[in-house]
Amino acid sequence: MKPSLISWQLARILLFFWCTFAVWPALAQSGGDTLGPGDTVRITVFRHPDLSSEVRLSDKGTVAFPLIGEVSLKGLSTDAAAARIASKLKEGKFLVAPQVSISLLQLRSRQVSVLGDVAHPGRYALEDPSAKLTDVLAMAGGTGPLAADNVTVMSNRGGKTIKTEVNLPDIMRGSPAQQDPGIQSGDTVFVPRAPVFYIYGEVQHGGAYKLEHGMTVMQAISLGGGITLRGSDRRIEIRRRGPDGQWQEASAKLADGVRPDDVIYVKESFF
Repeated sequence: MKPSLISWQLARILLFFWCTFAVWPALAQSGGDTLGPGDTVRITVFRHPDLSSEVRLSDKGTVAFPLIGEVSLKGLSTDAAAARIASKLKEGKFLVAPQVSISLLQLRSRQVSVLGDVAHPGRYALEDPSAKLTDVLAMAGGTGPLAADNVTVMSNRGGKTIKTEVNLPDIMRGSPAQQDPGIQSGDTVFVPRAPVFYIYGEVQHGGAYKLEHGMTVMQAISLGGGITLRGSDRRIEIRRRGPDGQWQEASAKLADGVRPDDVIYVKESFF
């Protein structure tokens, strides 16, 4: 093998080890979950099971650990928190070469609230810092059948409350005009209920249905399975609230538009 080739291979090996050991400390510090108040962790000290325990971080982000007392772990990754405890055990001369590991059992410091028309409203742990709106809605079981298309995301950025309207159908269609926004700890996602209308009478399935933009009486009746054999598309009435707040009734045609809270009633045919 030529000397120049040997030199080049040796240089590549040295470069590999330099990158590994130079970058590793930064990765160890930034990798893993960042701990915060309310999180529950398991602290394990190798060969010292009497020191191992499961603890919950206090409101100040600290834990009470045997021998060394209260230790702040707030804002640290699990690796960095383990290194801090090991360092204090060594500095106090309690252990010569302590080997400490920390695993996250329950994440409560990073949470998001999901409210409104979803399967399971509530607070959810935001385990993935890169979570998107659709990820959070999936954790809540998805939106309900009468959920509105526009979802409201309320965020606090730099002490300022920001309210953002997001159109879910556009996200699902991959529209470039509507991105799937990232969700951060403390955000609130609200899914309002869409406007509805009601169908009764000679239809297959009466009840409340989600009102789509520009919907006609014919389209509304089709959502209810259509008119029964006893019904008539010429004997349809709409009960609608007027500007004065009073309910009004009028005959309707299949091409007429439907408004929020309309009550569509299909009557029996004369024959």
